[in-house]
Amino acid sequence: MGIWLLGMAAVAFAAWWFHQKGQVLPLMHRAGLLAAVSGPGASAASGAVAPAASREPAREGEEAHPTRPDSPPTESPPEAEAKAEPDPEPEPEPEPPPEAFVPPAPANITGFPRPVRDVLEAQIALVRHGISSGPIDGVMGSQTGAALEAFQRQCRLELTARLTPETRARLIIDAGPLMPYRVTAEDLARLQPVSSTWLGKSQQSRLDYETILECVAEKHRASQRFLERENGAVDWAHVSAGQVLLVPRVTAPTNTFQAAFLRISLAGRTLEAFDYQDHLLAHFPCSIARSVEKRPVGRLEVVTVIEDPNYTFNPVIYPESAEGRRLGRKLVVPSGPNNPVGVAWIGLSRPGYGIHGTPVPELVGRTESHGCFRLANWDASYLLKLVSRGTPVFVEE
Repeated sequence: MGIWLLGMAAVAFAAWWFHQKGQVLPLMHRAGLLAAVSGPGASAASGAVAPAASREPAREGEEAHPTRPDSPPTESPPEAEAKAEPDPEPEPEPEPPPEAFVPPAPANITGFPRPVRDVLEAQIALVRHGISSGPIDGVMGSQTGAALEAFQRQCRLELTARLTPETRARLIIDAGPLMPYRVTAEDLARLQPVSSTWLGKSQQSRLDYETILECVAEKHRASQRFLERENGAVDWAHVSAGQVLLVPRVTAPTNTFQAAFLRISLAGRTLEAFDYQDHLLAHFPCSIARSVEKRPVGRLEVVTVIEDPNYTFNPVIYPESAEGRRLGRKLVVPSGPNNPVGVAWIGLSRPGYGIHGTPVPELVGRTESHGCFRLANWDASYLLKLVSRGTPVFVEE
């Protein structure tokens, strides 16, 4: 320990002596002691310049270029003040940036085709399958429930009469539920008042639509109230040609097969058509006779098929009609959508009985008839294509 202290004292004395002679740095380089008194922590005020980390200590014969005592010490450049660090390791090759993450959108939430999302879309989609829920109105009622159950039978799904996820997945629409419809001059030309009396009706050339609302609603299988709601700003009393209205985007049923038989359920107030393998082809709400004795339970057959028929008013069938009692005779009423049997007549093998349309589709299945089976005009028109003379009709309780 004493020898080490003595050695350090000697070094310090030698440094002082040679500093006076301008020899301190060469001596310390030669003595290998520069790193002990300078190095990374040495300040610029001392005049010492930190060597680069990779530079070896000066060997004999090298010139160290010490600071001259007769010249003012120069400030070290910024690099000399910085802490000496080892050369950085080579940077690794940059990895390619990851692909941008796009969160998956819910399947077909806006694209088409896609499953239906609500009752309105379901009512529209059912039409293509030959299944009617009555006038399209976007409301979940008993007729829509019966239509959904018919579709579930058609697709062999669980029978719930509700718009279940499984049912929704099988009901597909190709576009939005509503579309624009431009009123035409031909639409307006069809409008005419319909007489309130049987005699007055018989004297008209045709029993066509009375209002543009009635005309457009029937063309698109819609409830008149629904159209009024979707077109709230429209003045229906003053619609002109070119007026654009929002209507349901319905597609006609795709089935063109002839029905093997029809089945009418009096309890369910439905009429259905089946093929020869008992597969459901079509389903419609229907009205039945008010009087039980006028409900022909059993097997009937189709005997006549008439499109756009006229109608024979018989006072005997309308005993409640005071006008009929006064007239005391039959009247022939011209054809048209406001004809009492609508736009189609399917005569049955029981005299006076048939399946037909109606001028008031909103009342189908909710009120009784005089003995026939009443459908909405658009449903009667479609059924007309599925039957022919001889098609069996089974009427069940």
